[in-house]
Amino acid sequence: MSGSRHDWLEPGAHRVAPGVHRIPLPLPNDGLRAVNVYAIEDGDRLVLIDAGWALPESRDRLRSGLAHIGAALSDISRVLVTHAHRDHYTQAVALRREFGVRVSLGRGEQANIRGLCRPDRVPLAKQEELLGFCGAKPVRDALVATREPVSRQHLWEEPDDWIAAPGEIELVDRRLRAVPTPGHTQGHLVFLDQENGLLFAGDHVLPHITPSIGFEQEPGDAPLRDYLISLQLVHQLPDARLLPAHGPVTDSVHQRVAELLEHHENRLAETETAVRGGAATAYEAARALPWTRRGRPFSDLDVFNQMLAVLETAAHLDELVLRNRLRKETADDVVRYVLP
Repeated sequence: MSGSRHDWLEPGAHRVAPGVHRIPLPLPNDGLRAVNVYAIEDGDRLVLIDAGWALPESRDRLRSGLAHIGAALSDISRVLVTHAHRDHYTQAVALRREFGVRVSLGRGEQANIRGLCRPDRVPLAKQEELLGFCGAKPVRDALVATREPVSRQHLWEEPDDWIAAPGEIELVDRRLRAVPTPGHTQGHLVFLDQENGLLFAGDHVLPHITPSIGFEQEPGDAPLRDYLISLQLVHQLPDARLLPAHGPVTDSVHQRVAELLEHHENRLAETETAVRGGAATAYEAARALPWTRRGRPFSDLDVFNQMLAVLETAAHLDELVLRNRLRKETADDVVRYVLP
């Protein structure tokens, strides 16, 4: 695997800056394969940026990674979580239950967390509703047929504190700036260590893939518009090393942000072309577009990724409406897009 784009998956604790170590944790049955947790030396304790998914194999990998730097799980004092997805948040809750770790999350995630904590929560219920508006009944029906019950092993809980952002977080040896970057989720945060030239980017800026937009318990009204504004905001910050949640560390946040902005402009143009070619709903447009870096047809995607594809397409169509390049009409509870 030497020199391959998958080197970042190698277990252990990888020093990325003085006092900062990247620990990749496994994501079983997930195309992302791993999530990076960053362990920051903070006096005689550790602060984590994100914590991983609360699974036995993830806990074991975190424990062994910390052992590489002479630390233990009990040395963690706090977890700063970038956003409320299970591969970032749930192991923080597990660590709190076992060791009393302080868990901190952006205030913008309150609606998502409180929805996830509901005992009557139905997984992906909101996404199923949105698929109906997108005219994607086949995807919705397939999703319902494969729905998994709510896990009782990893019950969601509220954090110890809600981070007010933008704002400063004072650690023993460094200062982090919490910057709100809605889009991937409404309350997503990145953490800027300006003095050391580091950006803990969560899922906002990823080096090899484009993050999903608005896949959350309580999606916003215009997630792509939010995401593009957030990208531009990060581009206005001082450039820094990119410390992403998925993928390798790279040297320039600005370079990758520019690539992501260009990607979405190209995708908007492709989506508009699909409508000009006869697609009227987000489902029809998604079926007309290529997917993944390999340009796969929609029919080759599994049902979960078909769901993401339809909802991503709807977000792009809605952005085209905001730009007055399309308009939308609703009939029979299905949204259709037409030329202005």
